[in-house]
Amino acid sequence: MRLSDFWPVFTTSLYVLNIAIAVYSSVKLISNKRDPVKTLSWVMVMMLLPYIGVILYFFFGRNFRKDKMFSRKGACDLKLRKELCREMLEKFEDRNNIPQEVRRCHKIIVQNLKSAHSLLEANEKVDIVFSGKAALESMLEAMRNARTHIHLQSFIIEDDRVGNAFKDVLMAKAREGLEVRMMFDGFGGRHLGRKFLAELQEAGVEILNFSPFRLFFLPPIVNYRNHRKILVVDGKVGFLGGVNIADRYYDGGDFPEWRDTHVRIEGLSVMSLQAIFLLDRYFILNKNLRRRKKYFPDVDFRNKELLTDGRAGGSRYYAQILSSGPDSDWAAIMQCYFTAITKARDHIYIITPYFIPSETILNAIKITALSDVKVSLMIPERSDTWLTNWGTMSYISELIDAGVKVYLFKRGFNHSKVLSIDGEYCIIGSANMDNRSFEHHFEVTSVIYDPECAKIIEDRFHKDLSRCTLVSKAKWNKRPLRNKFYESVARLVSPLL
Repeated sequence: MRLSDFWPVFTTSLYVLNIAIAVYSSVKLISNKRDPVKTLSWVMVMMLLPYIGVILYFFFGRNFRKDKMFSRKGACDLKLRKELCREMLEKFEDRNNIPQEVRRCHKIIVQNLKSAHSLLEANEKVDIVFSGKAALESMLEAMRNARTHIHLQSFIIEDDRVGNAFKDVLMAKAREGLEVRMMFDGFGGRHLGRKFLAELQEAGVEILNFSPFRLFFLPPIVNYRNHRKILVVDGKVGFLGGVNIADRYYDGGDFPEWRDTHVRIEGLSVMSLQAIFLLDRYFILNKNLRRRKKYFPDVDFRNKELLTDGRAGGSRYYAQILSSGPDSDWAAIMQCYFTAITKARDHIYIITPYFIPSETILNAIKITALSDVKVSLMIPERSDTWLTNWGTMSYISELIDAGVKVYLFKRGFNHSKVLSIDGEYCIIGSANMDNRSFEHHFEVTSVIYDPECAKIIEDRFHKDLSRCTLVSKAKWNKRPLRNKFYESVARLVSPLL
């Protein structure tokens, strides 16, 4: 057979094979009963892009929460945590057992207990900082004062001035004999060189690479990144929020200013941050660390009443630490956002760098605004990612129509991930208000049930209004047609972002 005769048969066979694979994959996808918009988007991608669409779905579209690829079986702390949450739920069946200071928030507290196994814990001190520079300096100071161990986790760690400042402290503490562990995401830390990591290891630092990223060998979990930012020092001081370890978070990089929000906690909530870090370490090494007094110095595991009551001497900041990701049974952070938004009675302040919400969260915001709750949203005018920026802008018109006040942060880039509800409690963490944080990434956030902390957040929001532009319907409708086109294209692929 001549090549000219064989080629049509070959190409036809490839086309039929692609259709068969795409149909099979689409049927499997539809049978999973996922978000209809997201399902339809992936079906179209697989049908319209021969082979490429199927490959893209294999790497970026699968639901690992349902597939259970990230198994927690064997993690010793998880069983205890579930038992403590069960006991707390039983106790809270009588609302009089809920601390009076947070009784008004009992519904969201119970929800977080069930969906995220998140204990209600009391803390002696909670500090909120509003810049990457302040957060990084506070973290370095806490590490320098460490006496027993340092557990550092970040989505991004760069080999730059800030990254090397952290490296120097970690190495110095490891040489003093402390247990020092540094965890980074394989994609976020992909620029770390062998020399950088080798120097840390030689000093005695345990290096933990979560899902290593290799350009020419992409595992099927490449789309599921560890986006958490956690620092635990001596089991007594904990940090979480939006700040990564890189120069741009300190000096702004290409922006005049890099705004962010980070939390420093002293109290029982540090136990939860420690448990999350150790669980992520278990995923990487498949090894447990024995529950030693070193890691949980303020917790007596024999006295469960201390944990279920959540009280400690001098405490007054009640909080829950939520984690979610492909390892969890529920999209707990998204569900927490939903309840916080829909239960608001007077006002909501939202700050997020990327606003590409699920239909559930989008409708919750619009319906809440329509019900006469004052909803204010602050997003950057210019983002560090052009596609997500256009996707974010595509939601502004319908938000304004629903009565949401949309503010564009103009002086630099605001990377904060914050909600404040009715001046009663606030939510601060690593999760953006987008599909990727809700469905694909490993995230951590804090729900702080304290009016003082909520007031600090809201005062900062009002102060930052001088750096923002309020978007008016009339002016927004006059934006260039090309902008509307870019927004429409970004919105089309937003379920996949």
